[in-house]
Amino acid sequence: MMNKITKCLATLALLNCVSAPAFSAQYEIEKGENLSKLAQYKDVTTIKRNFAKQIALNYSVLNADLKQTLSQYKLVLNADQLPSLGMHTQQNTRLANSALQQLKGLPQNTGSLLQVRLASDTMLSAWQQGERPLFAFAPAGDDSQWSEIEAFDQFGDIHYLSVDQMPTQPVFIVELDQQKVQDAGIAVMRGILSANKFSKTTVSPQNQLSNEQPLQTSVLKKIRLEDDKEPWISGGAEIYAIVTGIDPTRDEPILDIVDLPYLDHDKTDYSPNQVLIHWQRYRWQAVDLLLMEQDDNTNYKTLAIKLLEISEQVMASIPDLQAQGYAIIPKLTNELLKAMPDEWFTNNDDYVDVFYTLFENKDYQEYKGASSNATITLSPLEINPRLN
Repeated sequence: MMNKITKCLATLALLNCVSAPAFSAQYEIEKGENLSKLAQYKDVTTIKRNFAKQIALNYSVLNADLKQTLSQYKLVLNADQLPSLGMHTQQNTRLANSALQQLKGLPQNTGSLLQVRLASDTMLSAWQQGERPLFAFAPAGDDSQWSEIEAFDQFGDIHYLSVDQMPTQPVFIVELDQQKVQDAGIAVMRGILSANKFSKTTVSPQNQLSNEQPLQTSVLKKIRLEDDKEPWISGGAEIYAIVTGIDPTRDEPILDIVDLPYLDHDKTDYSPNQVLIHWQRYRWQAVDLLLMEQDDNTNYKTLAIKLLEISEQVMASIPDLQAQGYAIIPKLTNELLKAMPDEWFTNNDDYVDVFYTLFENKDYQEYKGASSNATITLSPLEINPRLN
């Protein structure tokens, strides 16, 4: 009996010695494949590049989808509107989208973020008549440092395009759905920035109605950008505002995020008639207004947390807030500006302009920001409560 056990153990040991290298080799192969997959989704630019190449290589089967959907009235197609993509490519697209949501700090229910856009309606006719397109993507880093734009043809070969001059050959751009990203991102930022405000005492609806006073606001009548800092491949700008002030009842900063979705192009006058500042939210009759541009590599969750951290650090460094008065607000804004380029963004271009110390009940006509890049007309507006 003992001999049988000994022989059995010896056999198992021999099998382990033989199979261990095989298992080890298989593990290394799988590990290498996993690392390769992870590398495909390491950052936004890599994801766009890989998707652009996939679309280019599949152009012969996607051509019908694109031509059926795109027209002079619609130059953009979402990635999930490409049914001709093979199962493998569709699976890669879903993985890419999940990675993008994490990289941008967005919830998993944000939806599909990748889209394909024809660079200009002037390219539509040539493409519809059979001219073969290229598939490009915006490079990484500061766009003022870009030297060329990489694009793929349907064979996967690389072409290099000018950064400043839009090509005449049809070019499809693989990019993020910027409006969807910004809408979701602003919601994330608002949630984080207002999270510590929920402990305030709430007012019952009945008391709120009986004590309701007219709302004092400032309305953005007109706005113009001299340079939205977007090259041709980036399309329209996605601008938002951060209104900075101090809480009326507590020694805490207030950072209000306001979306400016209509502000697409520079050297264009926009007349939104949008309420920009709700004065009852701030302690003094003064706020700062910071204009920012959405960047592909902005993680909105990280951005909001950093905004909050820096704001609270500034507030904690001031021994007597009342003695400082509204002079603290520009200090708060400047600390935010100082942190932005190095800590949060890949492009310094994301800062558009800043307006220091805007006062309540003051009319600002054709008023330039500190960098003279944005010009606004801002007017006071009193909104009365309903009487019935």
